[in-house]
Amino acid sequence: MPLARRTFLLGAASAFACSPALAQDYPAKPVRMIVPYAPGGATDILARLLATRIDQELKQSIVIDNRGGGASQVGTQAIATAAPDGYTIGMIDSAFTINPGLFAGKLPYDTVKDFAPVSLIATAPLVLVVHPSLAAATAPELVALAKQKPGAISYALPGLGTPVHLAGEQLRQAAGIDVVSVPYRGAGPSIADFIAGQVQMTFATVPSILEHVRAGRARALAMVGERSPLLPGVPTMAEAGLPGVDAALMFGLVAPAATPGAIIKILNETAVASGRTDPLRARLLELGYMPIGSAAEEFRVRIAADIAKWSRIIEAAGIKPN
Repeated sequence: MPLARRTFLLGAASAFACSPALAQDYPAKPVRMIVPYAPGGATDILARLLATRIDQELKQSIVIDNRGGGASQVGTQAIATAAPDGYTIGMIDSAFTINPGLFAGKLPYDTVKDFAPVSLIATAPLVLVVHPSLAAATAPELVALAKQKPGAISYALPGLGTPVHLAGEQLRQAAGIDVVSVPYRGAGPSIADFIAGQVQMTFATVPSILEHVRAGRARALAMVGERSPLLPGVPTMAEAGLPGVDAALMFGLVAPAATPGAIIKILNETAVASGRTDPLRARLLELGYMPIGSAAEEFRVRIAADIAKWSRIIEAAGIKPN
């Protein structure tokens, strides 16, 4: 056996052997949780809520480190290159699995090889909404109207390659309709123009559109993902006959790839237990998140499946980053 190969195997075996010992004292100091966005967004909010519970379970502080920029690439790279000792973890979202297709071969890290999945923490459904001026009360009626008037309906999206954009492309492809995408720089401007009637439809997170729906300024047709307790009467896209539209947001914890398995196990069990406590679970539901708390291997499978799915959608739609 070549010396380099034998050395690698001996090193790997040594790391595995000492892994339980490392785990006995873990964590002995605060743990850094990198969020690849500026403070205040959905991913940051979830990270901070989860951190307040995890630090109680681990009896160590969880320090949030916001690293925004580069369509989440700056912070995600910081997770990948951190020491794999369990003292750096990261809260990622749908961009983690969208970016490999969007930036094909140009990411400064390998999304599959450079990370150890910890847990899928939560998902967040999007809701398909139309302006009240549009003569469609259900998703099938919207599809029928779009087929009658190709290119006449426009939909707002808060940026190219975002989950809202991909949900629109899924709808376009699944229903075989021609709708015009109108990109904006962020969710705020896109929703503002939608409410003003400048565009006829969009997908939005439930918290961002809920008051507009309740006030009659937007009509909710279907949920992308699970039904939301905040909009209990709104069916899912699958229930509306469009199961191919499934671009719900996802949020999860990852660590650098070589983080010992015993530490990943501690982090997973702690995160899962934290998300199932009544105060935190109730708060997440109130904010539009759907708590999951998956096993690490289940999250690994989900990541691979999502990368393949989004890469197909991006290629078929010819989406290019700004």
